[in-house]
Amino acid sequence: MPRFARVILDRSTGKELDYEIPEPWRGRVTEGSRVRVPLRNRQMLATVVSTSDATDAKGVRPLAGIMDEKPQMTPVLMRLAKWMAEYYACDEQDALRCILPRAVRETGNAPLRRKFAALAREVSAAEISALQAKAPRQAAAVGYLQNARGAVPVAKLEAQTGATAATLNTLARRGLVEIIVEAVRRAPRGSHEFVVSEPPLLSGEQEKALQGIRPALADPAAHKPIVLKGITGSGKTEVYLRAIAEVLEAGKTALVLVPEISLTPQTVERFSSRFSPKGIGVAVLHSHLGEGERHDEWHRVRDGKARIVIGARGAVFAPLEKLGLIVIDEEHDNSYKQDDGPRYHARDLAVVRGRMEPCAVLLGSATPSLESFENFRKGKYDLLELTHRHDGCTLPVFRVVDMRLRSKDGERNRQFLSPKLCNAIEARLAKGEQTILFLNRRGFFTVLTCSACGKAVQCPHCSVSLALHRAEDAARCHLCGYSRKPPKCCPECKDPRIAFTGIGTEKVEAAVRKLFPKARVARMDSDTMTHKNAYHETLGAFRSRKIDILVGTQMIAKGLHFPGVTLVGIVSADSALHLPDFRAGERTFQLLVQVAGRAGRGDAAGEVIVQTFTPFHPSLQFAKSHDFDGFAEQELEMRRNFGHPPYSHIVLLTVRADTAQKAEFVARTLSHQLAAAVPSSVMVSPAAPAPLARVRGMYRYQVVARGRQIRALTKAIKATMDAIKLPKDTHIVVDVDPMAVL
Repeated sequence: MPRFARVILDRSTGKELDYEIPEPWRGRVTEGSRVRVPLRNRQMLATVVSTSDATDAKGVRPLAGIMDEKPQMTPVLMRLAKWMAEYYACDEQDALRCILPRAVRETGNAPLRRKFAALAREVSAAEISALQAKAPRQAAAVGYLQNARGAVPVAKLEAQTGATAATLNTLARRGLVEIIVEAVRRAPRGSHEFVVSEPPLLSGEQEKALQGIRPALADPAAHKPIVLKGITGSGKTEVYLRAIAEVLEAGKTALVLVPEISLTPQTVERFSSRFSPKGIGVAVLHSHLGEGERHDEWHRVRDGKARIVIGARGAVFAPLEKLGLIVIDEEHDNSYKQDDGPRYHARDLAVVRGRMEPCAVLLGSATPSLESFENFRKGKYDLLELTHRHDGCTLPVFRVVDMRLRSKDGERNRQFLSPKLCNAIEARLAKGEQTILFLNRRGFFTVLTCSACGKAVQCPHCSVSLALHRAEDAARCHLCGYSRKPPKCCPECKDPRIAFTGIGTEKVEAAVRKLFPKARVARMDSDTMTHKNAYHETLGAFRSRKIDILVGTQMIAKGLHFPGVTLVGIVSADSALHLPDFRAGERTFQLLVQVAGRAGRGDAAGEVIVQTFTPFHPSLQFAKSHDFDGFAEQELEMRRNFGHPPYSHIVLLTVRADTAQKAEFVARTLSHQLAAAVPSSVMVSPAAPAPLARVRGMYRYQVVARGRQIRALTKAIKATMDAIKLPKDTHIVVDVDPMAVL
C-alpha cells in the first residue's frame, strides 16, 4: 500500500507537497481524499492528488488527519480539475475549490447534530408542584414535555418555556429528562415528495428524437454530444425525462443543468413527480441553498442516495458515479458562465466530463449557441430537431411596434408602454388571461443626470450611473451595491435640476398598477427575490393564476411553462442590442425568442409585442419569423469574416488596480511580454481602458488575445503572468472564452 501522499493545500500558490501516510491510514488515503496536514506550526486542509511508495522530499511529516472514510473527490472530478487548470489558465487548487462546496471542504461528511429532550420517566403531579415552588423553569419544561408525549427539539423547548441549557442539564442529572442527540439531514424545498405523474404520449417528433438519443445512451464512448434543437413548447423536457428513465433502468445516474435558479423549483417538481414515487432520489444543487442544505445534498449524491441531480452551473461538479447522461437545458444561456474565480463555462465542462466518464451529453435549446451549432456543422456534434409544439399549439404571433412613430394622438408612443401593448393587456385582463412584461433592467429610473451641466450622477466606486429605486428611496449602483439617498442637487455644479431618465422594472410595475388598477401585478427581479423561497412562491402564485401581470427581468424569460399566459410584452428590445460586444445580436435574438416562447402554451393563441427603436435590425426580423437557421447563417458569416468565435478563441485579460497608473502600466507590460511569447498567428491587442473603466473602486485595463490554438495560448499566458511581479493591490483576471468583453 502507498506510504506517501502528494497534496495541494486549499490555500497555496499551486505547489504540491509530500506527506507520509501513517500506518493505520494506509489503504484509506487515496487520490481525491481530503486530509489535514501540518504546515509549520499549524494545520491546514488539503486534497490528495496522488499516492506513491517513495518520495524524494526531505523531512516528510505525517498527515494529521482524514476528513472522510470515502474520498470526497471522484477520479473523474480530479481529472476535470486538472483540465480546468490547463484550459482556464488557473491554479489547480482554485479548480478544486470550485468543485468542492465550502461546507464540504471544511466539515467533511459530518452531519448536523440536533438536540432533543424527552421525559426519562413518568412525573407525578406532586413532583411538578414541588418543582414549581423551587424551580419554576424546571417545572415548566417537565410540564411541556409531559403534554408533548414524545421528544421535543431543545431549541423549541427553550423558546416555549424559558428553560435554559443549565435547566435541562439539572433535570437530566436528577433523572427526570433525557437529552438525545440525533444526526439530522437538511433537505431543501425541492427534495420534498410530489404527487405521481404519468408519462404522456410522445409525439412522432419526440419519439424520433428519443430514438436518436438511444445509441449514445447505450455506447457513449462511440457517439458525439447531441444538440436537441426544439422550438419553445416542443416538449424537450419530456424527451429528457424519457432518456433519463432509460439511463436509470440501466443502473446509471443522470445530471440535469438549468441556467437560472428560478427554473429549479419547476424542474425539480416535474422530475420528482416522475421519479421520487419510484424510490429514486432527486438532489438539488444551487447557490441559493443554505450551507447546511448544500452540504447534505452533496453527500446524498456522494453516498449514492440520489441518482438524479438538478442544479445550476455549479452542479456540473456533482459527485455522481456511473454517470449515464448529462442534460444541459437552455445550453445557450450566459448564466452557465462563471463570473468569478476560475471563469469556467458549465456547458463546456459538461461536454468534457461526458468524454471523461464516458456518458451521453444532450444540449437542449430553441436557440442553440452559435458555438454548438458550428460544432454540428463541423461534424463534432449531432443534431436532433423538434419543429412543432407538442400540444399542437401554434407559435405566438410576433408584432413589432416601432417606437419612433407617432400614434394617432401624436404623443402616446413617446411613453414606454405603447397604445398597442396597453390595449393588448386590457384585452387579456377582460378574458381572464395572463400577461408577462419583460425588461432586462432593474430599478425605477436608470439614469440620473443634471439638466444644467449634463453630467450623470455616478457611483463613486464604478464608472456607471446610479439608478433610482423609488420603493427604497435610494440611488443604487448595480455593480458594487453602493447606495445613497437620491441627490436633491447636482454633485458637480450644485444645480437642483436633476433629471431622471431611463426605465426599469420598478417603473414598469408602477405604471401597470396605475393603468390597470384592478389587475393583480407582481414583479420578479433581484430586488424582489431576496429571500430563499421567493422564486418558488411567486412562480407558484402565477401558475395558480393569482397574478394577472408578471413584470420581470431575464429570470422569467426562459424555460417556464404557464398555460394561462397569452401575451408577452417586451418593453424595450434595444437595451442589449447596441452594446459594444460582438455577441450583442446573438444574445438579443435568443432572448426575444425565449421570452416569446412563454406565450400561447395553453389552449388560447399567444401574441408577442416587441417595442423597439430599431425595428429592421436582423436580430429582430429573424426572431419575428422564429428563423434560427437564417439568423445563424448570416451571423456566422459575419463572425467568420472578422475572425470572431467560434472561428477563434478569445482570452480577455483584465488588470485591476487601486490606481489607473498601476493598471495601465501592468496591462502594457502584460501586452508586450505576451505578444513576444505567443506565435505570430495569435493577435494580442495593446492595453486599453476597459469599457467599464472602474468597478468597486478598482481601475481596469484590458488586453485581448485571440487565436485558434487555445492550449498554447493559455500556456503562454500562465508563463507570462508568472514572470510579471505585480505591484501591491494589483490583480490580473483571466477569462477564457468570455461571454462579453465589457
